[in-house]
Amino acid sequence: MNKKWLLPIFASFMLFSTTHIDSAEAATKSEVTDTASKYLGIPYKYGGTTTSGFDCSGFTSQVFADLGIKLNRTSGAQYQQGTAVAKSDLQVGDLLFFNTSGSGISHVSIYIGDGKMVHSQTNQGVSYSNVNDPYYWGSRYVGAKRVATFDAEQQAEVKQAAIDFTVYASRAEVASQIAKAINLDTSDKNSGFIDVKPTNEHAGAIAAVAKLGIFEADANGKFNPSSPINRAQIAKVLVIAFGLENDSQEVSFNDVPQDNWANEYISILASNGVTNGDGNGNFGMDELLKIKELKMFIERLQSR
Repeated sequence: MNKKWLLPIFASFMLFSTTHIDSAEAATKSEVTDTASKYLGIPYKYGGTTTSGFDCSGFTSQVFADLGIKLNRTSGAQYQQGTAVAKSDLQVGDLLFFNTSGSGISHVSIYIGDGKMVHSQTNQGVSYSNVNDPYYWGSRYVGAKRVATFDAEQQAEVKQAAIDFTVYASRAEVASQIAKAINLDTSDKNSGFIDVKPTNEHAGAIAAVAKLGIFEADANGKFNPSSPINRAQIAKVLVIAFGLENDSQEVSFNDVPQDNWANEYISILASNGVTNGDGNGNFGMDELLKIKELKMFIERLQSR
């Protein structure tokens, strides 16, 4: 995969530095639409950032995080990202902004083509709407921003939302750290993933963890080595890699719904003393995993 070194303009959560920045893993227009649409029906929840309920920017943040792109938390802050786009030049994946409160940017959605958008709205939750709806959205439209360009050639040029992989762990980094921690044989460089060539520096580790079922290919047969991984995903990876089981009673967190796919893995990780969450009863399941967190988790597992 070709990498582009970008000059990032970070929001407050990023570090201002001159370190190299990797672009996020590529995605197509159909992947953007499919990723956003899988959340249809999730209810609206003020301040919501999980599948138990999204507010408008919580939803856009989740969709872009799934695509390996970090957005600012609020609609107003997201409006500060990317490049302005004329309404006549909208492309799939563009962020659309609206003034619904009478006091500036207060709503954001994702354009999915043909004059349609997908968003989390107060009365309907995650749903589709017409961008030019004459009864509501059309008159409240403010503008659009392009944070990434998605096309059929699997190229995504991330602009001002690049991930700093000196801070956050990539999937390749996770594979490498786990292979080292559990002493896997990394001599076989043929991973079977279409986007991991034998010449990739992490190919041996990726192949090794894949053989054990620790990681699997996505629907397109890709490993996505340069994509980030969130805390819910790392919980599953660590449980499988280290063969963990519940060590005591089930542990729950406020932001992890009981019916969420990650609940079991997070509970197992916590019951083994690998994580205590953020200290306020939350796990932060949708937050991107930091390298220092990855190392801490592995150290705790190795000291058990």
